[in-house]
Amino acid sequence: MPAARSRGGARLRLALLLSAPMAWLGVAYLGSLAALFVTAFWSVDTFTGGLIRSFTWANFSELVTVEVYRTITLRTLGVAVAVTAVDLVIAFPMAFAMAKLASPRARRWLVIAVLTPLWASYLVKAYAWRVMLSSEGLLGWGYGLTATILTLAYLWLPYMILPIYAGLERLPDSLLEAAGDLGARPWRVFRTVIWPLTFPAVVAGSIFTFSLSMGDYIAVRIVGGRSQLLGNVVYDNIGAANNLPFAAAVATVPVVIMLIYLAAVRRTGALENL
Repeated sequence: MPAARSRGGARLRLALLLSAPMAWLGVAYLGSLAALFVTAFWSVDTFTGGLIRSFTWANFSELVTVEVYRTITLRTLGVAVAVTAVDLVIAFPMAFAMAKLASPRARRWLVIAVLTPLWASYLVKAYAWRVMLSSEGLLGWGYGLTATILTLAYLWLPYMILPIYAGLERLPDSLLEAAGDLGARPWRVFRTVIWPLTFPAVVAGSIFTFSLSMGDYIAVRIVGGRSQLLGNVVYDNIGAANNLPFAAAVATVPVVIMLIYLAAVRRTGALENL
């Protein structure tokens, strides 16, 4: 009985200790998100520029009916999917080499090498790509959607490598050896053993790359040329247009898309790899 009471008291103290961070999450994060949704149903007085705090669907109606916003939404989705695909193609062989081919000592250094770009400034990396992609730069490809995809793929690559590396590290080597002993060729081993067991880790990495690409606007302004994504529409309506309700309505689009995506991948076990 005393031991049971001691464990119960420890659980109570732990719950009290965690209550403050959970309260911060509920008030600061979820509260601000709720305020965003509420603001999206307001409007702006065209003469005074003041907020009209009355319910209206006008902002969402404009998002749906105006063709340019539908185009920007589809473009943003396409860029996010392309960035995720590029990162997956690059990250999977890198993560496999780190988890299954490198020695334990080399593995630690490779993980550090993957993490090192995250320590550098976002703006420095984005402007470095601007210099390389300029007409006089190393690549000279110019600015636009391709430049945006390349820059974002570089920026978010570590977020794809690390979950896949963690998933592959948990994959027992005995499974690969057994598949080889049974005569399976490398491609079949990958298709029937490696890919199914690491798919949740792949989806976990895609959550990072997809969501970060959906909400980015800085890299688009630096290397995107005339291209606009949803993040740029939000920025422009908060700044020059001074239309906070419409900016809030636009900002709900990536949130809704990510909620749908998270609901779709929940059953894959990907959320447990985050």
